[in-house]
Amino acid sequence: MRRTRFFLLLLCVGAFAANASAQAAAQRSFDVLHYEARVEPDIAQKTVAGEVRITLVSLADKLTAVEFDCGELTIKAVRHIGEDLKFTRQGGRLTITLSRPAKAGEWRRITVEYQGAPRRGIRFFPEREQTYTAFSTSQWMVCVDAPEDRATLRLVLILPAKLKAVANGRLVSSRAWGEDKTVYEWREEKPVPSYTYGFAAGPFRELTEGRGRVRLRYLAAQFTDDELRRIFRDTADMIGFFEERAGVPYADETYTQVLAERGYGQEMSGFTVMGEGYGRSVLANEKDIGLGAHELAHQWWGNMVTCATWSHFWLNEGMATFMTAAYKERRFGREEYLREIEASRKDYERVRDAGKDKSLVFPDWSNPTAEDRTLVYDKGAYVIHLLRDEMGERAFWSGLRQYTRAYFGKSVTTADFKKTMERASGKNLSAFFDKWVYLKKQ
Repeated sequence: MRRTRFFLLLLCVGAFAANASAQAAAQRSFDVLHYEARVEPDIAQKTVAGEVRITLVSLADKLTAVEFDCGELTIKAVRHIGEDLKFTRQGGRLTITLSRPAKAGEWRRITVEYQGAPRRGIRFFPEREQTYTAFSTSQWMVCVDAPEDRATLRLVLILPAKLKAVANGRLVSSRAWGEDKTVYEWREEKPVPSYTYGFAAGPFRELTEGRGRVRLRYLAAQFTDDELRRIFRDTADMIGFFEERAGVPYADETYTQVLAERGYGQEMSGFTVMGEGYGRSVLANEKDIGLGAHELAHQWWGNMVTCATWSHFWLNEGMATFMTAAYKERRFGREEYLREIEASRKDYERVRDAGKDKSLVFPDWSNPTAEDRTLVYDKGAYVIHLLRDEMGERAFWSGLRQYTRAYFGKSVTTADFKKTMERASGKNLSAFFDKWVYLKKQ
């Protein structure tokens, strides 16, 4: 199955109702600095219960209320230093009234207790005792669910004792709790977007390999150690390739890949969850590594160089799709690259020929169609390929390194990308971007 259909659908399903949050970001009167969450998923009941302490700083002179995304979660209580705060919940938004106005620069720590039975954002497989999160963090943890909002995270996860787990950042501790549970604690010490928060757990076997300073970790239930080595044998080479092209090393000490019962592919900070079908496809065909390469590419383009709003989502997904083709070029040769680009071109032109072509900078991404997603992924990758031809090899790859270095750990817009590539090439790329990105008539 072609990559767009195979591994990108889950990422898109329901995820972009958060556009309202992104649109509100420009007027946001506070900044979240840190989350401390305690989460206990009940796999059998497909529910989640938790508490999150949110450290924020006021950006306004008299901040009287703050708003967060809460999906379909039920809010049980909101507190500040033991004092109950008034709150309202409407349309997936939690509005909290502060007990007293906050001055600009003043910090507040607000604790929210919640529970729910999420229909998205987290997947449960009771028959296999597996669970993993999928993009919409606000469905399992109250947060600001907007791509430009970065914060650090301390995550405490309570799970059945026999399960193995992965989450963001560094595993600080694990300890028995009672007779049948384990309490894990992770710390993500670099600020990352909340949509890259997550975890996965199940009765997985674990295999680890070294790659210089990066430890590679594989979690799966249905494959032998030898099969896992074969499935992920290119991971170290992928990391080296992306580091070279980005000009920035991989940002964590460990990279974990999980093969869960079902799934299309979901990148999170420091790890990726994919379906077991991906493993079987790679065992059958060594070239069928597009999913693994795409999700790993997001550790640079997406997780760390992040679209400022979902309107610029092609900078995440078009780039990761293009970089998948670029890695296949390195690994299997030019013909394989051209096959990938041709597939993207054909998918894009089907949308164009149906009269549904659009600017890659969307005015609204709150309700994307299947055609919109094809544009973001496939047109985005094809346009970057055309830009490579327009600029030439040396200038293009130099520009990509400059772009990645300049915006690593930051938010980016299409205008930022254009300016960087213009500096690298010494060319005015306005005509190119007007034609291919903004869809302006020539």
